[in-house]
Amino acid sequence: MSSPIMTPGAPAASDLHSRGAEADGGWLMFHSVGKFPGQRQAMTEALAGFADHWCAPDDSRWAKIDAGRREAIDLWSTLVGAASGTVMAAENVTACYHAFLEALPPEDLAGRKILIAEDCFPSLHFLLTGMAPRLGFELVTVRQRAGAASVEDEDFLAAWDGQVALAVITWVTSTASRRCDLESLVAHGRKMGSIISVDITQGVGCLPFDVNAPAVDFAAATSLKWLCGVPGAGLAYVAPHLMQRLQPQLRGWFSQPDPFNWRLDRFELAPDARRFDNGTPSYAPYIATVPGLKWLAAVGTAAIRAHNLRLSRRLMDIADGHGLTLVSPRDDASRGGTVVIEIPAGVSPDYVQRGLMAQGIVCDTRSDRMRWSPGLITSEASLEVMDGLLANLCRT
Repeated sequence: MSSPIMTPGAPAASDLHSRGAEADGGWLMFHSVGKFPGQRQAMTEALAGFADHWCAPDDSRWAKIDAGRREAIDLWSTLVGAASGTVMAAENVTACYHAFLEALPPEDLAGRKILIAEDCFPSLHFLLTGMAPRLGFELVTVRQRAGAASVEDEDFLAAWDGQVALAVITWVTSTASRRCDLESLVAHGRKMGSIISVDITQGVGCLPFDVNAPAVDFAAATSLKWLCGVPGAGLAYVAPHLMQRLQPQLRGWFSQPDPFNWRLDRFELAPDARRFDNGTPSYAPYIATVPGLKWLAAVGTAAIRAHNLRLSRRLMDIADGHGLTLVSPRDDASRGGTVVIEIPAGVSPDYVQRGLMAQGIVCDTRSDRMRWSPGLITSEASLEVMDGLLANLCRT
């Protein structure tokens, strides 16, 4: 086994928590991976139940594990205000978008535009770039202004004309935690007659979101981050008025109203979001994600946001005290759940990250930006530990 990578001058990994934050109190990674009290035990029990059902000496396994997957879908549906039968499942957000775009009637996209911002999650841009030549649409990318931390809403609106067939809105950006004015964007999109889609991954679970207020046509998220789930369980809402027009191209026995109909001459798509299923579904990631969704439903988004705001304000004070440049918006209403700062020139972001982690403060960096996302398990005491560490770690 290779030795841990160490940055010269950073505290040794063996000192972990000896002088730092209490276990999980310094977790600032909800923009990537969420945690909740008792998570390991709850997930272990959920997966043990999956194993018990699958290995049962009878024919009940399919019904039982399907119920587990359905529970995850239903919990997510309730979280975002989606009606029963309007939420599809796929491996991740990118797969959800791919399935949705492929299912649209060809004339909806051919010869028209898809609009996206430069500060989108890059996976979606990679997807759309590859799909554009085959589906015949023009991909229009709204660029950031020189020196800006993110794309401005007014620039996105200026590029959104009547030729935009579909807009991909990033509700909260991943590298600046900028929260868009969704109401204004959706209102403009309705005037343009566009299909309105939203990537809600960085905000859902921390900020309240309702697919009906304002009404959107498509909204997708992973089960990770604030939802405290595991990789492999993507979920997306599809508006009912679109459902019957959509013809998924990847289909299989589970796309039908009755998956156990094997008559080749009687295939038809399910009337609801199950039409986006195809072959045998993936079950384990959804079952392992149920505990996080149940915990979130029990504590409520309001409690998570209140704690997040209190600690985020303290984090901004700490950043100001050390002369660190704030990249995320200072205004609470314009910011997601993450405080983003810029590491000073001449200081290694990796050095700062590892120095904090060695004392129990867990965060990450993207280029020269460091992201801090406090959730309910994050303690105020851990932020004071962090404050004491930054003076040395960020010294140029």
